[in-house]
Amino acid sequence: MFRALHRWAGLAAALLLIIVSLTGVILSFFPLLSADRTGARLDAGALVAAVQENVQGAQQIRVDDNGVVTVSAFGDTGFQQLRIDPASGDVLGPVQSGGLELWFENLHRNLFLSDTGQMAVLIASVAMVALMLSGFALAARRLGGWRKLFARDRGEGAGGLHLKIARIAGLGLIVSAFTGVWMGLATLGLIPDPSPMAPFPSEISTQTTSPADELAGLTAIPGDTLRSVNLPSQGMSGQAYEVETDAGAGFVDPVTGEMLSWADRSGWSRAMDVIHLLHTGQGASLLGLLLGLMALSVPVLSGSGLLIWLGGRSRQGKRLPNTPAEAADVILLVGSEGGTTWRFAHAFARSLSDVGKTTHLAEMNDFTPAQYKRAQSIVLFAATYGDGDAPESAREFLEALADMETPPAAPLSVLGFGDSTFPAFCAYADTVTRAAEAKGWALLLDTHHVDRQAPRDFAKWGTEFAAASGFALGDVSTALTRRPTRSLTLVSKKLYGETAQAPTAVLRFALPKQTLLGRLMKRDFTAFEAGDLLNVIPEGDDSPRSYSLASGSKDGFVEICVRKAPGGLASGQLCALNPGDTIAAYTTPNAQFHAPEGDAPLVLIGAGAGIGALAGMIRGNTRKRETHLFFGMRSRAGGIPFEIEFEDWADNGQLSDLVLALSRSETPRYVQHALQDEVAKLRDLIRRGAHVMICGGRDMGDGVRAVFEDILAPLGLSVRHLEEEGRYAVDVF
Repeated sequence: MFRALHRWAGLAAALLLIIVSLTGVILSFFPLLSADRTGARLDAGALVAAVQENVQGAQQIRVDDNGVVTVSAFGDTGFQQLRIDPASGDVLGPVQSGGLELWFENLHRNLFLSDTGQMAVLIASVAMVALMLSGFALAARRLGGWRKLFARDRGEGAGGLHLKIARIAGLGLIVSAFTGVWMGLATLGLIPDPSPMAPFPSEISTQTTSPADELAGLTAIPGDTLRSVNLPSQGMSGQAYEVETDAGAGFVDPVTGEMLSWADRSGWSRAMDVIHLLHTGQGASLLGLLLGLMALSVPVLSGSGLLIWLGGRSRQGKRLPNTPAEAADVILLVGSEGGTTWRFAHAFARSLSDVGKTTHLAEMNDFTPAQYKRAQSIVLFAATYGDGDAPESAREFLEALADMETPPAAPLSVLGFGDSTFPAFCAYADTVTRAAEAKGWALLLDTHHVDRQAPRDFAKWGTEFAAASGFALGDVSTALTRRPTRSLTLVSKKLYGETAQAPTAVLRFALPKQTLLGRLMKRDFTAFEAGDLLNVIPEGDDSPRSYSLASGSKDGFVEICVRKAPGGLASGQLCALNPGDTIAAYTTPNAQFHAPEGDAPLVLIGAGAGIGALAGMIRGNTRKRETHLFFGMRSRAGGIPFEIEFEDWADNGQLSDLVLALSRSETPRYVQHALQDEVAKLRDLIRRGAHVMICGGRDMGDGVRAVFEDILAPLGLSVRHLEEEGRYAVDVF
């Protein structure tokens, strides 16, 4: 409900909201420019006396919300409006017409369309309130509850920008929109005018009037609380001073100075004053300017929201011919919030089609098990939203599953999609799995997780699904819609290990130029970190090869470490590059392998080309947190990648120590052996909350895990325990 409300309110009112917001930004400057900052002001009696002396035919004195004092007069020269010094009562000059301000006010309030335009602006303001409230509800769901509304979000692209800006400016936009709705209703007469009105006095003295500065009813009114005074006409008896102040309104006898009648300002009227102040900034110019500047976010929110919507439509619009559920070999149901999971569903459907399997593709909300009698396999792609919640297209699935009497004969496979930076990583997929097992539904294989849309995780699941199902699937990630690439130019190349028959290259590419829009949207190469992935498209093959990044965007370059694999297409091409050559590539996040925040020690463990991501983390350790590196290679022959940098980083305090393990030396050992030699130190680091990060080959990763199980056991801990605490991260290949 909230997503639909947010989507359609935004699309319907976007252009009008942009106009209203931008004119609001401009209008927010006028109170700051025109505010009267006079400190000591005359009381009402002294001010009236000075005006009566200085201005012929003075009829009314007004003090606007910015403290500007003006007098309206009708004398020998006709009608005139003059500005008055509130500290002396002297005439400062005629009131200058604010033609420019009035033009923007009319555009802001009614689009120059009178009542019709005013109604349109009112509806747009209501849409803005609905947009922001529904947006905050969606953000709370995404981040795991209202208490986490302002927690860190690693979202990128249009969605990430949209959320970050909305959380900063959202409350200000709600205030501006709500007060705008209120004032619009009041202008249309739908909310009664709450201004105080004192009863007209039954008797007014008719003797000679006293000087205004001797009338107690006027002199008792401080100048900074006065709003207006209607003056008695000169030469006419029986007329009282009509005053309005912050406290209320009344009539003052012109002879005795007595307050003849009085009406206090109601709470309703005071509320209206606050609403007017918040919306216009008049009387609080700096607050008004702040709220006005927040309105600058509306065009950006509108643009990013449109991109999110178009992206969702494009992802859901690329559907393959869909086989009816009753006739399909595979039932593939998708639970997605913003549409990104559909990209993987279409890729899997294409892979199935390539091996002659028909697929019925639908939302998890469309779960109808009675139709799946012919199916050989049923697959659920289930994204997790917020704190383990169901995504939009799966909100009704668990209820339908609970109502199911008999599970289908076809076995079930569940693939979860989520973000490991959130505590409830893939929690909804796990909930679905448990619920299905409770109904007696047989599982084809254990539930797998895809972290932050990682093709590598998807490919791993596809391999296991193929083995379990007997379908002759290849690498399912190759069917994913190809991402746009950028051309990267090589600026430097360092080769190592050629004499040890393990050629490894450290390749540094120039950071491609980005437009302002690209930076705002955090597109490829604008916001990556060491540990993220560079996906290279080799010549002669459309399938990307992923390499861990040894740099972050803040370093100003793109760097990877590549080991040349025998017969490897991509690694061979990369190692053969020379400065000036180019490659086609794009980045993908790998958030589970970023250097964690905080000051806890880091234990970095790598082998071969896996040193790249770890070196990038050490480079980024400008805070000089305690960092220990264990690195395994074949031998020193041909050099060690980043050896010079390691020495510099050690001197700078970015690297605490380096333990090198050489498998082809006089005393050969692998990195696992180096860890076993440092058991006491590692246990001490673990006790102090150290994070362990491992990058390299899969066999090395398995060996390191086994060693750490032995290291942790005396502490009453396990690798699983550290993983659950987010203190053990692995990126193996």
